[in-house]
Amino acid sequence: MNSKKTILIFILLIFLLVLLFLADLLTGPVHIPLKEFFHMLSGKDAVSDINRTILVAFRLPKAITALMAGAALSVSGLQMQTIFRNPLAGPYVLGISSGAGLGVALVVLGFGSVFSGHEISYLGNWVQIMAAWTGSALVLFIILLVSVKVKDIMTILILGILFGSAASAIISILQYFSQQTMLKAFVIWSMGNLGSLSVRQLYVLIPCILAGLLMSMIQVKQLNLFLLGETYAKSMGMNIRISRILVFISTSILAGSITAFCGPIGFIGIAVPHVVRLILNTANHRILIPGTILTGAIVLLGSDIISTIPGRDVILPVNSVTALMGIPVVIWLIVKNRRLSSLN
Repeated sequence: MNSKKTILIFILLIFLLVLLFLADLLTGPVHIPLKEFFHMLSGKDAVSDINRTILVAFRLPKAITALMAGAALSVSGLQMQTIFRNPLAGPYVLGISSGAGLGVALVVLGFGSVFSGHEISYLGNWVQIMAAWTGSALVLFIILLVSVKVKDIMTILILGILFGSAASAIISILQYFSQQTMLKAFVIWSMGNLGSLSVRQLYVLIPCILAGLLMSMIQVKQLNLFLLGETYAKSMGMNIRISRILVFISTSILAGSITAFCGPIGFIGIAVPHVVRLILNTANHRILIPGTILTGAIVLLGSDIISTIPGRDVILPVNSVTALMGIPVVIWLIVKNRRLSSLN
């Protein structure tokens, strides 16, 4: 693809991102007149206090969270697909999501037998967030230890899936013995929620995501070499083990932070990188990573808009919307790969 066409696509993606971001601010159970919305953007005072509170305290953090989550999950998925050279690899392939879920389950379901639901809620959702971070970090630490001893990347992939399955099994046991109120709280978290973050929590989430994205951009050359195989990468002087560890850390920061704050959000990390490759027609991560950041943010903003039913106090779980959008892409990938294998 020539540079002019690539630049035009990026301009269109940025325009669509801004458009959907504004649309997400306007969408919700409470109708906000367009005139008041633009008065708010221009800094005028002709806005009711209720509408100002809704926009600033609720919808703006939710839209920023959707933007951050879409970018983070998509880039982490791109990295996993590159390093494993597997089109169906996603940000949770190393069990990061399951580790985060196990951390939250231990707090909500495990300690629910010791503390009451009121006492846990009094501590705030920071306890759940720290538990999710701890679970993600624990799984990553085990993966890093394994990667020091095991050189085969597919073996690490299989072990990551096994660790995730083991964490899911423990979660199922905790659910079976948990109290009804605690089980409900955990199920709500597991559905994914973009609207539960406060402005203070965004001050923590945004630097984490920016740090993870910066690590991804620094690793552009190494990611391009991974596409050509580890043997070729070694011949070019790349330290496979250190580069792999840096990619794992970046993925853990991106996917683990979003899972900790928003709950598990599936299919974005699998589907978006393939859509970007199709749109930009390139395998160069110098172009793919910015394109994936923009497209991931666009997709999750769109999913957030769809999950909000106008005129009703009902918001669908964002995980359900992303699944319905991502599953057709995954099916298309499987069919496409089967056709290619049959031709070979």
